[in-house]
Amino acid sequence: MARIFDRWTHSDLLDVITAYPLAVMVSHGNGGFAATPLPMLPDVDETGRLVRLVGHMSLANDQVEKLRANPHACFLFQGPHGYVSPRLVPDRTWAPTWNYILVRVSAEVKFRPDQNDSALRRLVAKMEAGHADAWSVEEMGERYARISGHVVAFDANVTSIHATFKLGQDEKPGMYESMLAGLDQPDLQHWMRRFRAPGRES
Repeated sequence: MARIFDRWTHSDLLDVITAYPLAVMVSHGNGGFAATPLPMLPDVDETGRLVRLVGHMSLANDQVEKLRANPHACFLFQGPHGYVSPRLVPDRTWAPTWNYILVRVSAEVKFRPDQNDSALRRLVAKMEAGHADAWSVEEMGERYARISGHVVAFDANVTSIHATFKLGQDEKPGMYESMLAGLDQPDLQHWMRRFRAPGRES
């Protein structure tokens, strides 16, 4: 049976990155691999295609030096996921599976210390948006200048994208509906419905 996991749009990618912005940045340099979880923000071109990720990291992180030596990195965004048991479907001979979303962005990292302030403010504005008592960096007072001097902003210019949306797209009618109804994970259910919509299943 064909498994249809790679039919996605840049709108799908952006929605995942926006909803689940904490990526694991993996790179390789002297001493082997390094990985750091970092909140990332997407930049798109005029057509809506993802072209850049914007973030910052601590200067004390030894991954900074690895990236200066080799700027190529991979950013892993994990969307909603969950175990799907055969007890949820009418056919007990069906094998268990795991539904998940994973977006993998390969990029070239360019450090931008001149953008520290704008990168930090942009991230805070995104995370605080919609809150009546939204916090701002001004509330830190003089501590903000000291703390912001210990990080470095960077652009991650996208070189390739691979995404897997394994959401039961290839399950038969009846099996799929039972699986969907039995799950107790609203986020995962939302994405399963999105990828089961007409025009998305083949």
